Amino acid sequence: MAGDHPGWRACVLSGAVFAVCMIGTTLPTPLYGLYQEKFGFSELTVTVVYAVYAFGVIGVLLLAGNVSDAVGRRPVLLCGLGFAALSALCFLGATSLGWLYAGRLLSGLSAGLFTGAATAFVMELAPPGGASRATFVATAANMGGLGCGPLLAGVLSQYAAEPLYLPFVVHLVLVAGSAAVLLRLPETVRERRPLSTVRPRRPGLPPRVRAVFGPAAIASFAGFALFGVFTSVSPAFLAQFLNVQNRALSGLVVALAFFASTAGQLAVGRVGAARSLPWGCAGLLAGLALLAGALHGDLLALVVLSAVVGGAGQGLAFRGALSALAEVSPAGERAGVISMLFVVAYAGISVPVIGVGLLTGPLGLQDAGLVFIACMALLVVTAAVYLLRRPVPAGTGALGPR
Repeated sequence: MAGDHPGWRACVLSGAVFAVCMIGTTLPTPLYGLYQEKFGFSELTVTVVYAVYAFGVIGVLLLAGNVSDAVGRRPVLLCGLGFAALSALCFLGATSLGWLYAGRLLSGLSAGLFTGAATAFVMELAPPGGASRATFVATAANMGGLGCGPLLAGVLSQYAAEPLYLPFVVHLVLVAGSAAVLLRLPETVRERRPLSTVRPRRPGLPPRVRAVFGPAAIASFAGFALFGVFTSVSPAFLAQFLNVQNRALSGLVVALAFFASTAGQLAVGRVGAARSLPWGCAGLLAGLALLAGALHGDLLALVVLSAVVGGAGQGLAFRGALSALAEVSPAGERAGVISMLFVVAYAGISVPVIGVGLLTGPLGLQDAGLVFIACMALLVVTAAVYLLRRPVPAGTGALGPR
């Protein structure tokens, strides 16, 4: 194991850089209430501001999801950190709603560049034989970073001065440190091509990937949809119906869903990728049921339980999906395949959220949430039935560097 230490150090450091980027994408979550007071916009606008980020991610993944396979991982990740820094600057200088849209779009561009490239980078930096651990590092960095964002912003905005500024200053410092770390990590793409040779391609998958991609994508969509609602509207629900005015507590509740996802990912090694997808759907269904109970009964304990149970189910399903796809993807197209999975996932994190925002006006936040839960429960049940009838082949698992 000692001989593998430098390889694991690089793997973990690349995961830390990944996490820093993802922190910025959820940093505004506990601050939306303050922005509503400052700029006077509705709950629907909150969901649209949130979803602009997801549209930025999807656009990059579709147009440049495989660019790091050609030009290398480090140049793409450095560009992603640049967009993250510009996003933080937009929030720091925000004087109107337009600045929030710009900041969220830039954050989405950053995450879009990172998702496929950073996941592949972490896996490729791992020592031989460390495939399963490397997959966990990548997915834990992603979900852990998403969880740390609202927690960091919630604590700083609640207990420190300048609540709309300090979180983004701290993130800028983290981004600068991450850029310095990234410059010291080795490039893993050996045969690089000029950027001019990269062309946007229509969405598509290698034939050997398609049978696995279907069930993996369904589970990912449902899991990310649950996260989308937690991240965009749960702070408003906690404040309006449960009288939770402490932004640190609101940020913690959202963070718990992402941390539980990381814990759920740990179980995939024992459960196996084939069984983790249907079991993950079962966890998602239980989380949705608990969230319905929380909305109906105005119970904080059920909100917390739904975050933990639903988050664990999402983590179990998502890491199983990522492991299965990594196993069957050709080495030269791995980042592109991973990017396509994230396209589906971020469609789940954006479209249902806007639907909740649209329904909030005529129905109210609680009933809009219940309609969302019913739709997502139907989707999860459909996904579970599909996975039971056409399961991921047993024996798929994480794949390390090739």
